[in-house]
Amino acid sequence: MAEGVQNGLVKAAQVAQETATRRASNGITYASFGDNSIEGVDLERMVQVVPSAIAAALAKKAYYFVPLALSEGRGSESTLIAPAYTTELGDQAICHRNVTLDHAEGVFISTRLLGDRFALAFEFFINVGHAFVDVAGVPESFEQLAWSQALSEVRGETSQDAWESRNQSLAGRSEGKPVDERAKSAFLASAFSDAVAIYLLSLSLDFDYTELREREYPLLTPQGLADRLRLVARLFPPNAGYEFAIRYRRRA
Repeated sequence: MAEGVQNGLVKAAQVAQETATRRASNGITYASFGDNSIEGVDLERMVQVVPSAIAAALAKKAYYFVPLALSEGRGSESTLIAPAYTTELGDQAICHRNVTLDHAEGVFISTRLLGDRFALAFEFFINVGHAFVDVAGVPESFEQLAWSQALSEVRGETSQDAWESRNQSLAGRSEGKPVDERAKSAFLASAFSDAVAIYLLSLSLDFDYTELREREYPLLTPQGLADRLRLVARLFPPNAGYEFAIRYRRRA
């Protein structure tokens, strides 16, 4: 990265050292740095949406909401933080960067790159979902549900990773070949972390399921997703002050 671009950037580790963190009522550690365009009360409510049972597994994580996070250079492990947004830096930034800190693993989320409340919340919740699966794994009840949907050929999935690994796990089924167990495990982990993220998003704000649509794969059917979300809600009930609800809109 050119020297001129580096001016004004701060090492992620320095941001972590000099920025006071807060602990939400659910136990999640987080901090706000720079001109990140998100009000403190909005950030607090977004962080606190994570049910305490999920948050407990994230004790070694610290979430930093910063304007932009970017690599120090091509192939570099070092992360730099921009205290404010510029078009030049925005072109080089990525949605988040994970950084090993002395006291925790820091997750630096680029608030100014994500554009709106929906995108920011979903980025945070996707990180939470993956981190939770890494620590706690996938509940057996969810494995049974998601796998039964796959075997029943319920249309679509909730992410590219889930879609590809699901197809790979069953690729030889028509020829009588055994299930690819490695791909199956990857599918179940992806599907569960996706379900956790979408569940948290539903607690944080109202949104239309079609807003999650991607071109590369078909979305899981609304009923298929609803079954997964209801199960996640039973496993991890909402914290006080948050409500889980699924509403169907009839076609005209």
